[in-house]
Amino acid sequence: MAEWKDGIAKLVIPTPFAVGDVNVYAVKGEKLTLVDAGPKTDEAWEALKCQLKKLSLTPGDFEQVILTHHHPDHAGLLDYFPETMEVFGHPINRRWLSRTEKFIKSHDEFYLKLFTEFGVPEKYLSCIEIMKKTLRYSCCRTLAGELKEGDIPSGLDEWTVFETPGHAQSHIGFFREKDGVYIGGDHLLAHISPNPILEPPLPGKVERPKPQLQYNESLKRLKELPISLFYSGHGKDIINVNDLIEERLKRQHDRAMKVKMWLESQPLTVFEACTRLFPKVYEKELSLTISETVAQLDYLQSIGEIYINKEEKAFLYSASKEVV
Repeated sequence: MAEWKDGIAKLVIPTPFAVGDVNVYAVKGEKLTLVDAGPKTDEAWEALKCQLKKLSLTPGDFEQVILTHHHPDHAGLLDYFPETMEVFGHPINRRWLSRTEKFIKSHDEFYLKLFTEFGVPEKYLSCIEIMKKTLRYSCCRTLAGELKEGDIPSGLDEWTVFETPGHAQSHIGFFREKDGVYIGGDHLLAHISPNPILEPPLPGKVERPKPQLQYNESLKRLKELPISLFYSGHGKDIINVNDLIEERLKRQHDRAMKVKMWLESQPLTVFEACTRLFPKVYEKELSLTISETVAQLDYLQSIGEIYINKEEKAFLYSASKEVV
């Protein structure tokens, strides 16, 4: 049952995604604020209204919505709110929330080129279209204003913005220094490690981001904050934040070392490594498993453990400098 705790009420909203329910938060301040919204489904809207009713609220009582990131399960339900509802978030949200034809075209071209370099067989390239289908649960909105590192959201004077790219390039969190409470979206989850999702290059850039490296750095930054309670985007609240961060970093390193061991025997494309890491699910969840696989390769390259041969159409990764 939704209830207030130190000015925050957690609302659990169903999603059509494998991750399950998403957590959104009502936050009291000079402006009653909703942090994240949920996916664009009737079921999500009814669940939101039902839980707000227990708080003697309606969606119309909110004065603003702020987003931790742009993913459909966090932003899609914005389409059910009036167009006058002000939405705030990191500027990278814009291209995903409004999705111009130019962006969609560049999105498809990016993934087609990338998956070719990764050695993804042609029969699987249809997953690029499947990836876009999830966007039907997203919204078509604009931002009323931007939130960046160090900003204090309007109407939430006790909260400070921290940029935490990795799971998404648009990802931010909110820290309340007086009691160590952090609202962190999908940056840290109690039950699973968030996927470092591949995204097209940032505006004005040519190279793709390397989300695993960003994610690791963002996790290390959180360790420097005296966080007493972490409200996450899915699952349970987190108290032992630093212990969980250490566990996440260690497990990621161990997974990468497993991949390096394979590369010591033979060079592999990203796709070939993906089929080994995720033999049972790579076909069903290719975009996510490819993101997770190249994350490990990006990490190994960053610590000098592997090399890339880019002379072939599909790049080959190996533990040796020798050109195969």
